[in-house]
Amino acid sequence: MLMTQQFGTQTLFTIPTDLIRIRDPFIVADHTSMLYYLFGTTDKDPWKGKGEGFQVYRSRDLKLWSEPEFIFYPPKGFWGVKNFWAPEVHYYRNAWYLIASFYADGKHRGVQIFKSTAVTGPYSPISSGPVTPEDWDCLDGTLFIEENSPWLVFSHEWTQIQDGAICAIRLSDDLSTAIGEPFTLFHATDAPWSVADTGDVIITSGKNYVTDGPFLFHDKGRLKMLWSSFAKSGYAIEIAESMNDKLEGPWKHQNQPEFSFGGHGMIFETFSGERYLALHAPNIAGKERLTLVALI
Repeated sequence: MLMTQQFGTQTLFTIPTDLIRIRDPFIVADHTSMLYYLFGTTDKDPWKGKGEGFQVYRSRDLKLWSEPEFIFYPPKGFWGVKNFWAPEVHYYRNAWYLIASFYADGKHRGVQIFKSTAVTGPYSPISSGPVTPEDWDCLDGTLFIEENSPWLVFSHEWTQIQDGAICAIRLSDDLSTAIGEPFTLFHATDAPWSVADTGDVIITSGKNYVTDGPFLFHDKGRLKMLWSSFAKSGYAIEIAESMNDKLEGPWKHQNQPEFSFGGHGMIFETFSGERYLALHAPNIAGKERLTLVALI
């Protein structure tokens, strides 16, 4: 059942968390408005359908959410046609940046960056195309700042290399271009728990191993990363740890995934200082729901 609540002078319909169908959720806790903003893959058919755009839900308490509103529509002549996936929104140098993945037939999937003065957009492109290598299949970009330098951490897809990889490339200070060459942090098979996924075979010779959804965070002074692949139990999330607390690693992997009931997660902190994991579960088309897990 939909419920209502007052938001300023406007009445909003708010939706219980367990009714929100979304993939790749990303939550911003904005201390200026004291609202939580939820972004994610929200197109009706995010695989085969035409890309519609990205939307945002708002909440005061992580329990009831507003009806979604669009923050991004593809501009006229935009290269991406479908697979509008995994939007992240980051505050950086007094502006808001949207990072997302796109695809078009005859082109490689890529990660592009957009800018706005407000967390709710509208977002406009800051470059003519992706910042990921133009001849790579890439997705799921996330922003990471190391020693005042911005980096894009992303997945080099199994669709091109079979053993998917998590990679990084340095960005210009305004995030509009890549600087230098990308380097690989690790491959899916570096984690002993990752198994071949045959549910969506594109490359038929050999086995395909997935790397999805990198998200970096610090925990008790240590640099760690959430990322997703397939375990024997299904789509799952590992917490990898950098052994030198630097982006280049080396990265240490768990023997088993940390969360085995869903995937593509991120961590945010509530206004009261609690840490939560946001992910989608189950990983079944049409049944995905926003799932929040309190972290100790």
